[in-house]
Amino acid sequence: GWCPLSPAGVQTTQLLVEPPWRPAVLWDRVTLTCQGSGTAGATTWYKDGRRWGQEGLNRFIVTESGTYMCDRPGSGLSLHVMVLDDWLVLQVPAWPLLEGDMMTLRCRV
Repeated sequence: GWCPLSPAGVQTTQLLVEPPWRPAVLWDRVTLTCQGSGTAGATTWYKDGRRWGQEGLNRFIVTESGTYMCDRPGSGLSLHVMVLDDWLVLQVPAWPLLEGDMMTLRCRV
């Protein structure tokens, strides 16, 4: 994975999703990985806006739908990742896209 730099040149916390599609779906056996500066063992996880029980882990397999974020001391709070448990989902790639880029959409049932 890669970690883009913020405009100030400081590394920010990134929340990576595997497989790399958004929104993620629970039945894909989604793995979330928190990357950033600082100690990996100091990762704090949030689910649906509340501190959540995967303290200290920098990676885990999701077993509940919800909106996840992680926090690493020194690089801050990540953007959120939604994990759905819906039966029909339209997905886009979970990597940065620019206007004019070709992309593949996935309709999942």
